[in-house]
Parts: sequence; C-alpha cells; structure tokens
Amino acid sequence: MRQFDFAPLYRSTVGFDRLAQLLDSVGGFDSDGYPPYNIERLGDNEYRITMAVAGFDKDEFKIEVKEQSLVVSGQKRPDDKERVFLHRGIAARAFERRFQLADHVEVLGADFKDGLLHIDLVRNLPERMKPRTISIGVGPKQIETTA
Repeated sequence: MRQFDFAPLYRSTVGFDRLAQLLDSVGGFDSDGYPPYNIERLGDNEYRITMAVAGFDKDEFKIEVKEQSLVVSGQKRPDDKERVFLHRGIAARAFERRFQLADHVEVLGADFKDGLLHIDLVRNLPERMKPRTISIGVGPKQIETTA
C-alpha cells in the first residue's frame, strides 16, 4: 500500500492532525475478515455494529472504548472435555476488531443473541452544533453600557 507524508499538512493547518492520524491508522487494521460484521444506520444519529461470533459465550467478549476507538475482542475458554472433530468449520479463534468512532459517537450498550453480538451507538451532537433557526427581528439588539 502506498504511504503518504502528511508533514506539509501539519505545517500549514491547525486541528487537522486527527484526520491525518486516522488516515495513517486505516492501513493498520486487520484485513483477515474474521469475525464478519455489519454496520447499519438505524436512524439519523443511531448506528449498530453486528458481529457474527458463533461458538462464543457472552462472557468471552471484551468491549472497550478508548478515546475515539472501539475495540471488540473475544477469547475462547479452553474446552474441558476432549473432543474429536471430523470437520471443524466453525471458527472459534481469538480475535480483536477495532472501529474508529467519529466525534460525539458514544456506545450505548451491547447485546448477544443467537450467535450475533450487537453493539448500539449514538451520535450526540452538542447544542451548538445542531441546526437551528434564526428569527429575523426589526434590527440589531442594543447593548447598554454604563460609563
């Protein structure tokens, strides 16, 4: 993959360093595709990540949010009994999947049902960033000052 040098960007801008770091980190993500997942939009500010993790129990997952990153990992406990597989097609290996979260995105919670791990997210925009309507008045407000 081609590497980009963001040094000129750092010299001439303020506040875009996070964007450059995000672009740098995209190349470092796991590309093996395990476990498979979906990201869906449920509403204007609601999202859900669904991971197919057959063979795991809910206490074998660790979900951690650190800064702007969501890390989901799974570690199978050792099997108590000796089993002989003629064919083993259900993957039960340890995994770690990372997701970069946009600003103001928070994790609401997680649920595990029927071999699917659901993680619900919401984007909570501050009031100053939400769209608002400005009413048109007769003129500018006068500010009274005392001397």
